[in-house]
Amino acid sequence: MYKALLTSIFLFAFSSMVIALDLNNLTNTDREVLQKEIRRYILENPDIIFEAADLVRKREAAIEILEDEELIKSNYEDIFYDNYSYVGGNLDGDITLVEFVDYKCSYCRKAAEIVRELLKEDDNIRFIVKEFPILGEASLTTSKFAIAVKNIGGSEKYKLAHEILLTLTAEPNEIYLRRIATELKLDPNELLKEMKSDAVLKEISRTAELAKKLQISGTPTFILGSQFLRGFVPLEMLLQVAQSERKK
Repeated sequence: MYKALLTSIFLFAFSSMVIALDLNNLTNTDREVLQKEIRRYILENPDIIFEAADLVRKREAAIEILEDEELIKSNYEDIFYDNYSYVGGNLDGDITLVEFVDYKCSYCRKAAEIVRELLKEDDNIRFIVKEFPILGEASLTTSKFAIAVKNIGGSEKYKLAHEILLTLTAEPNEIYLRRIATELKLDPNELLKEMKSDAVLKEISRTAELAKKLQISGTPTFILGSQFLRGFVPLEMLLQVAQSERKK
């Protein structure tokens, strides 16, 4: 604690000295003395470098949190009430978890287990899925299929398709898609036709536009309340964030 106090005093004194000095008009002698004094202090107190770096990281993190909150506020309706994305969990929950997902993303597959556990442990969470296929043609095909299932079969059929597609290891060719459709007790021909519909393509396009506005470029990306959570997130962290959001 003494060292931290000493560092603060030095930085204050140094910054005051720099402000008082006209650095453009320093003599070579004055400049050399100043440089030696700074170097001496840093060598005697090397931890100051790490303290300064940590301070910068904290400031950057704080700025990023404020920027994220502003992004969420300015796109609130499109994030939480777009009237086309799947909505599950507790529809009347006091907090909403949004996930941008790609079925070919290995971390999305891993995160699916965490999301299931989260919704079991916390039954007051509303859950939204944003179809965000960014990993190639197979990703696009599976997202089209999932949305087609939702449009024709409703939320419950979509939920089942969503779980199946997150475990699909084979390429999503027509044979597999027809097999899944049959498993879901839906007409395969109707689903394959719906995959090409304007409604399906529009949903994918609108989600991509929203992701661009939110500066989302990877999956999974979560929005929980007013916070962005990028990448795979452990269950414990999701539970903690949910509780902290409820206290706001």
